[in-house]
Parts: sequence; structure tokens; C-alpha cells
Amino acid sequence: MRRTDAAPARRRASAIDGFRGLAALSTVAFHVWQQYFRYDAQGSHPPVDDPVLGAVFSLEVIDLFFVLSAYLLTLSYARAALDGGSTRPARLFLFRRAIRILPLYFLAVLVVWATRNPTLPGNWRDLVEHLTFTHVFDQQRIFYTLGPTWSLSLEVLFYLVLVALGPLAVRACRPLRRRRTRVAVCAAGCLFLYAAPLAWIAVAHYRFGVPHTDWVVYFGPQARFGGFAAGMGLAVLTAALGDRGRLGPRTALPLAALALAGLFALSLDSGPENFTFTFYHPIASLLWVLLIFSTLHVRQQTFWHGLLTARWLTAAGLVSYSLFIWHEPVMLQLHNAGLLPTGQSGFLPALLIVFLVAVPVAAASYWLIEYPASLLGRLKDHRGRPREFYPEPATR
Repeated sequence: MRRTDAAPARRRASAIDGFRGLAALSTVAFHVWQQYFRYDAQGSHPPVDDPVLGAVFSLEVIDLFFVLSAYLLTLSYARAALDGGSTRPARLFLFRRAIRILPLYFLAVLVVWATRNPTLPGNWRDLVEHLTFTHVFDQQRIFYTLGPTWSLSLEVLFYLVLVALGPLAVRACRPLRRRRTRVAVCAAGCLFLYAAPLAWIAVAHYRFGVPHTDWVVYFGPQARFGGFAAGMGLAVLTAALGDRGRLGPRTALPLAALALAGLFALSLDSGPENFTFTFYHPIASLLWVLLIFSTLHVRQQTFWHGLLTARWLTAAGLVSYSLFIWHEPVMLQLHNAGLLPTGQSGFLPALLIVFLVAVPVAAASYWLIEYPASLLGRLKDHRGRPREFYPEPATR
């Protein structure tokens, strides 16, 4: 990379870390909110009386994880499909994804499952399903052991879909002479992948009356793949534009504000059984796409960039995966030990306590587990072949 390109690349990387930190911290707040709504407020009223604050705390950000992951992982395939070039071998892609998520995930599943199943055989089916990422298809056990990791099951399925469809898209676009046609083909594929879950949700809810508590129907890949498809579409859009059409501050900031306002309104209005509740996640995915695009595809930094790249937020982004994995066990352990205040007035103090415990746990997990495991990625070169290491030559 040329030196002139290094600074913008670092800024984009910092902004992406900021998004990860925002998503991880918001996920913690959302699950503490759920905990207090379900157990300490008895479901009769939310933990916070102010609807504005309630909309902020109850904002679901899982679609941000999906959109951001799909965008980053699809970008190389989109560039290869539109402009030629090679892509990483599927075995290398899957190897690096496995190194990224499996060591910490398997360890956390085994530790949490063992503490909750002190006598064998325990709930062995729950353990098997979590270790094979199939708990998202189990209506009863989808939220067992590590509740939030139902979404990780969808991540793993997305990886398998991407290594199948990515090379296929590259091969399909190769004979097409016009770049505009290649862009249209890739965009159409993303649009289909986004529309299919919309149709599934509409038919399930309006034709067959399936309740929203049927987790397998509404949390499975057939319903939630729209978030990944939106991220794939964003990758195609940015690859198609390249350095053209970058937004100035006068355009980027209003678009970012519009996306944030839309997400807030969606959270504020998504009452049970209404339209925005039913289609919350497909709509939220498009708003996250708008926010990410208006953040990354710009000519210069804006006030919003300054917020995203704050050190505390990018630090949270660095340990976001560990925070995502450990925050629920930490929260439940604190709750079971009686260390969280009860009642509606206890929500905000409890949120602070969970943050104060979960963030240091996540930091320790990153440096002791995630980072050492990531070094295994150096065992293979860019072609997916075992890397040869040579001893340093002796010096006199």
C-alpha cells in the first residue's frame, strides 16, 4: 500500500472498530434491558419509564453485526467479480474464520455448559447443538448455554454460503464484457437474497399466522439472511463506485443522521404485532447499510467519525467478540449471586455493574485466548498453503 493510502485505510479501520464497539456495548445494554423487563419489572412495564431512553436501550443491533460482517467478507469477491483478479481459496477463508471464532467459542460453551450441568450426562443435546452451531434450529434450546450465539450459527452458515456463491459470482461475471452488466448481475443476486427472507416473514406471519415466539421460524437463516444480503449489497455498491462518488460532509452527515433517526424511530415504534415489529430486522439492515456507507464512503472525516474513532469505543471494538461471548454468563452469574439491584429502579445501576465486570473479562479473554489463537492464522500463506518458516541467519 502506498503511504498516501495508509492514513485513509487506518481511519476506515478505526471506524469499523468503532462500529464493532458500538454494536457490542449496545448488545450488553439490550440484554440487561431484557433481563430487567422479564424478571425484575415482571413484564408489566419497562425498566425505564422514559420511552425515549427505553428506545435507546432496547435498540437491537444484531443486524449491524450481520451487515458489517457480510460487507467486509464479500468485498474481495465483489471486486474480483466486477474488475477481475483472484480471490482467496475457500479453504484459506474458512481456516481463518475458524481461527477467528472457534477457540473462544468452544471454550466458552464448554465452560458455561459444565457449570450449568454439574452432573453427567446433563443436557447433552444442548451441548451437541451448540458445538455444531445447530441450536438455532431448536425451538426449545436456541437460547440455552450462550443465548446470544444463535446469531453466531447464522454467521457460520453465511460463511458456507459465501464460499459457494462468491466464486460462482466471479465465474458468472467473467464472460460479461460490460462492467455495468457485471454490476447489475451482482446487485440482482444480492436483491434476491434480501427479498427471499422478506417473503418468508410475510407468508409466515400474514398467511399462516405464525406467532413471533416461534424462534425457529423467525430467527433461522430463512428469516434473518436479509441482514447478510444487505451487507453483500453494500460491498457490491462500494466496489462498483471505487473512489468515485465519495460523499462530502454536507451529504454524509445528514445521511448518517437520517439512518440513526430511522433506527431510533424503528425501536420506538416496534410494539408487539405491528408492521415495524414484524419487519424490524430487514428494515434495520437497510438503515445500518445507509449509516455504514455514509461513514466509510466519504472524502474526509466528519463529526460522526470523531465519535466512532474515540479510543474507548475502538478499544471496545477490539474486544467486541469476547464481550459478545461472555457478557450474558457474567450478567446471569451476577444476578444469581444477588449482586445486581432488583426492581425497576435497579436497571441503570445494574447496567453499570455488568459493564464494569464484563468489559475487563472481555479484555482478559481477548489477550489470553483470542489474540494467541489469531497467531495461528500465520501458519498459511495467501494461497492457503502451509507457510515455511526459516531460522534467522546467524550473525557474528
